[in-house]
Parts: sequence; structure tokens; C-alpha cells
Amino acid sequence: MQDKDFGMRLKRAECPVKVAEIVEKTIRAVYPHYYPSGAVQFFLDLHNERRIREALAREDIYFAEVQGEIVGTGSIRGNEICRLFILPEHQAKGYGNRLMDFLEDMVFRKYQAVHIDASFPAESMYLKRGYRIKTYEKIETGGGDYLCYHTMEKAADGKG
Repeated sequence: MQDKDFGMRLKRAECPVKVAEIVEKTIRAVYPHYYPSGAVQFFLDLHNERRIREALAREDIYFAEVQGEIVGTGSIRGNEICRLFILPEHQAKGYGNRLMDFLEDMVFRKYQAVHIDASFPAESMYLKRGYRIKTYEKIETGGGDYLCYHTMEKAADGKG
């Protein structure tokens, strides 16, 4: 699948090592500005190479590629978009929105709504895209730190 405006191409990710590299680099660069260290480590453990390798059996994992360079990754599991990460050096260029366009289109072909567990860094993008907050979640990550996030949903008709 290719986007004509950005020249972004979506391709299946067959290499869990590369997915893990993108995710780890992005988490280490961005998440410490939003979360305490225990929560950052929780994210790193949640999205490590072993877990990504296991996820390949139950998720459709994609790379976002622009002019031959991989700029990010995103996954679909049922009606859920997960593990959406744009490399730090490629953020704020519209690639996250374009990747979301692709992934949402694929989900809406089969489902009436998309579900997302929204990290703080990405939540404002989801709100702008018409997602609505469904629940507030909190996980104790150890050392007195907590990971707080919202679950969000967007209906195919765009009404949340």
C-alpha cells in the first residue's frame, strides 16, 4: 500500500529485530519526558524483541517506509492498532498520521471501531483524529512508579 502525497509505503514487517530497534530507540528518546523510569522500563519490556517475535503470530506488523528508509512501525491485532512508533528523527513530519490512515483503513474494512491504548506522547494525535477516551488505566510498574494511560476508540463513522 502506498501514499501518493508522502511517498510512504506500508510493508509487512518480517524482522522482529528491526521492529524492536525502532520501538526501543523511540521509547528511550521520547518516553522519559512523559513517564517515570519504572514506566519507561515497563514499555521497554513490553515491546522487547522476544515479545515482538511472539506477536508476529497474532498481529499484522508493518513498517512505514519513505524513499526506501523505514521511518516507523505499527501493528494491528483484531480491531486494535498497537505498537505505533515513528523514529524520533522522523517525528512531526506527518508520518504518524499517514501510518494511522493506513492502519485505520485496514481495521475499518472488517470492524466498526478501532481501539487504542494511548500513550501520553501520542494521545493528542489520537484526539485530533476523532478518538474518544473510553477508560483511564493505571499499572504499578515497581519502585513506586505507575504507568497511566487511556483506552480510546474511534467509530468507523468518525463519531468516537
